[in-house]
Amino acid sequence: MNRSQYDGDITIFSPQGKIFQIEYAMEAVKQGSASVGLKSKDFAIVVGLKRASSELGAFQPKVFKIDDHIGIAVAGLIADARGLSKYMRSETLNYKFVYDSPMQVGRLVTQLSDKSQAHTQRYGRRPYGVGLLVVGYDQTGAHLYETSPSGVFYDFKAQAIGARSQSARTYLEKHYESFAECPLEDLIKHGLYALRETLPNTETLSTKNCTVGVVGLHKSFDIIEGERLKPYLDAIEETSGSTETTTTDAEMKD
Repeated sequence: MNRSQYDGDITIFSPQGKIFQIEYAMEAVKQGSASVGLKSKDFAIVVGLKRASSELGAFQPKVFKIDDHIGIAVAGLIADARGLSKYMRSETLNYKFVYDSPMQVGRLVTQLSDKSQAHTQRYGRRPYGVGLLVVGYDQTGAHLYETSPSGVFYDFKAQAIGARSQSARTYLEKHYESFAECPLEDLIKHGLYALRETLPNTETLSTKNCTVGVVGLHKSFDIIEGERLKPYLDAIEETSGSTETTTTDAEMKD
């Protein structure tokens, strides 16, 4: 049977038990520019790689503030991400108005996933073609969640999504055990190192194509970009330069 017979609507299962429109939406996440998230005991950060439609165009935003204690980084369709971020802001504001306290991060992620899942079972809709890394800090500590177009969400210590994200995940898997006790500055550097792994050899991280979002203990969600990001980029370049020099010296001695 032709695959196209089963991908015309969200309510149709294939003979293999798959819903192809969900798989297409998840493929859109894989094609989006990479985003990285990681957390320590007191802080959670997201790092996003921005893309421009052309050399004449501006870079698309990758990190969004939801509330004082919650932020997101996205991979996939930015238009869908803006719609979901608007929904999340509305939910946090409503919760604060009713209960006079900040919304727990896990509760918001659960509601967001329920909304995404509803778009996988109702006629006339399509799944959101965007994946989110949600970071936040509440009375239970720092949190990092990943949500997917299928409505599934996961709690992570560190995660990367988007194009070439496997390279970033490999870096995170090697270093995640040290993240719990990391100070904020080192956590940001680890995020930038991981994001750099997703770049082709012809590109480098810069103040134009990179954004960092930070939240944590006694620290509201803050987006670091532009000149404020330059010291961190310089620091990882210096570290890389010294590492390459040490490696070259060792090879010469051998």
